[in-house]
Amino acid sequence: MNQFSEYPVIYKQNVAWGDMDAFGHVNNVQYYRYIESARIAYFDALQVFTEDALTVVASSQCKYLKPVFYPDQLTIYTRIDEMRNSAIRMHYILWSEQQNQVVAEGEAVVVFVDKIEMKKMNIPTVLRERIINLENSVQHDLK
Repeated sequence: MNQFSEYPVIYKQNVAWGDMDAFGHVNNVQYYRYIESARIAYFDALQVFTEDALTVVASSQCKYLKPVFYPDQLTIYTRIDEMRNSAIRMHYILWSEQQNQVVAEGEAVVVFVDKIEMKKMNIPTVLRERIINLENSVQHDLK
């Protein structure tokens, strides 16, 4: 089993020339944009946007391991590591095709919010089931 086999959503991200900063490597802010795109791909797989719930990032972090340069393509492996009553904790691994190694890891806590009241809500049962099924599809047991 490889280290990425328990990540059900795999997102490909091309590094653009404009993603780099004055120091010649991808700016740290871009990693959060890359992670956001991977998160949306995961949510699309769950059909989150068809439900009566919003998702709000309550916290996020990124651990930068190696600088990334243009041209490159990143593969972002995404999964949910923890599911609570109203929130999930997502994990991301960013793999550089050019460097053939992990260049960053990220995490985010995402809270589900009622669209009308704009208050925290329990994760809808249908989404909870979809999350479990998606994670189980790669033999990843939620903690």
